[in-house]
Amino acid sequence: MMPRKTILVVMAMFAAAAPGRAGEIADGIHLLPGRFVQGSQPDGNTVVLEAPSGLIVVDTGRHPAHAQAILDFAARARRPVAAIVNTHWHLDHLGGNPRVRRAHPGVRVWASDALAGAMTGFLADYRAHLEGALARADLDTLAAATMRAELAILDQGDALAPDEIVAATGARTIAGRELVLGLETRAVTDGDVWLFDPATRVLVAGDLVTLPVPLPDTACPRRWQAALARLAEVDFALLVPGHGPVLTREDFARYRTAFGNLLDRAAADSSSTACAEGWLHDIGPLVPADEHAFARILLDYYVDNHLRTGR
Repeated sequence: MMPRKTILVVMAMFAAAAPGRAGEIADGIHLLPGRFVQGSQPDGNTVVLEAPSGLIVVDTGRHPAHAQAILDFAARARRPVAAIVNTHWHLDHLGGNPRVRRAHPGVRVWASDALAGAMTGFLADYRAHLEGALARADLDTLAAATMRAELAILDQGDALAPDEIVAATGARTIAGRELVLGLETRAVTDGDVWLFDPATRVLVAGDLVTLPVPLPDTACPRRWQAALARLAEVDFALLVPGHGPVLTREDFARYRTAFGNLLDRAAADSSSTACAEGWLHDIGPLVPADEHAFARILLDYYVDNHLRTGR
């Protein structure tokens, strides 16, 4: 059994993943897929919106290759990155902020204020874990390099942090584009931001929605469930999750049902195996067969270490 550190720490033991290729999902909105596969540290999905004053980038990934893919997109578009919106403080969603800031010094970062608390809490514990592991004489070279890369992100400090605090849900004009930024508190993290573009009806949900499974490392599961109910009230046509493919409204409805059933099974003390099999049955084609084994590994850990305990 893994200790109650977090699977984010476990994922730090693995090699980096290559970024996916960008594709347009709606008029002026582009998806740069992240990677979340067994044997690799994750990068969250990145969404790039075209705006009158430049590009708006939602989440910047973790690895240098992912951040470079964002910069390459901007170079091909011949547009500056005017704004970054970070959906939350997990390193696979804001680790590229410093690299984008250096390349585009005028960029403004929008996010909740939850990073400050994480830096003295969860991420401080993570740093201590990494430093302790690096002191081990038997640590292999690849694992050591991966851990040093994680520490290098944490060492960026203020370059990770927002310039504009999202303190409540409401309309915003960012880089000349009219958007809605939403805030959910104590859901996946203490402050999760989602973005809705009324012009295209695209909703960017961050880790409020993830595949192949929900990722409750830092979550309050029942408050998270309530946040999903509020997302359902948004008039979106397409939803971009923090990890995984773009979803329709019908897909999201299936996800919500599967999520609720997963929490109910965990609360009823169903085995982690039964919880995983129930999830895969309920989620159906949204998790393809070749991802089932990875989903079972994740849920075997999450059910006992997070979903039964909550926050």
